[in-house]
Amino acid sequence: MLGISRGTLRTALRRLEDSGEIVRRQGSGTFVGRVAMPRKLDERLELLEPYSSLARRRGIALTATNVRIEQRAVGREVAELLGLEATALVTAVFRVLLAGERPAAVMFDIVSPAVALPPLARLERRLEKGDMVLDILIARGVQVAFAQTRVMPCLVTPREQVGKALAVRRTTAALELQEVIYAGASEPVAYSRDLFVPGALDVHVMRSLDRASLRPLTPVAGTRRRARATPATRQDPQLQG
Repeated sequence: MLGISRGTLRTALRRLEDSGEIVRRQGSGTFVGRVAMPRKLDERLELLEPYSSLARRRGIALTATNVRIEQRAVGREVAELLGLEATALVTAVFRVLLAGERPAAVMFDIVSPAVALPPLARLERRLEKGDMVLDILIARGVQVAFAQTRVMPCLVTPREQVGKALAVRRTTAALELQEVIYAGASEPVAYSRDLFVPGALDVHVMRSLDRASLRPLTPVAGTRRRARATPATRQDPQLQG
């Protein structure tokens, strides 16, 4: 009746069931299910964009809990990345990011003392509402230029602090992003280390060859490219006279 094979129909029904759009009960039949809204953040690493704007496009409500903000010595490792002395005082931010009220990531940020941040109470409110440190840097007029990001797999156990914050029940593979944000003439202004639970972040990279080496595509033998017709009498009014 539908003009498709039974195998194709079974595959389609199975995928609809996996996504929650239908529910099949043996002996009762097939019913319309409850479609879950996507919780995944979809990030292209060639573009620098706050997770908050990615979430808005996906229809995901972000909030943060367990927000902790403190002034502390930066430490040797991050000091080297930010071009600071190891004893320099920086603003450190820890929080658990929630996507649709479920833990999605643990975020740790360090902001250079060269950046004038908002008062502590206002900063905390913005973070709790789901804003990112990148949002705050932009709002403060920091001329953000680019970021260097490392993407690494890692394991999270239920006993460690991160595992408890993400409510994992067993040792789980997670995605860790370490990033340094640069402003102006390559001046490092912030460092972040974010751990995302599986399914919370889909990272993909668009890669291309050096444009200088690109050449027009040579048609394959036996095929012809259709030329776009351009009337010989048509002229751009701005180029006339």
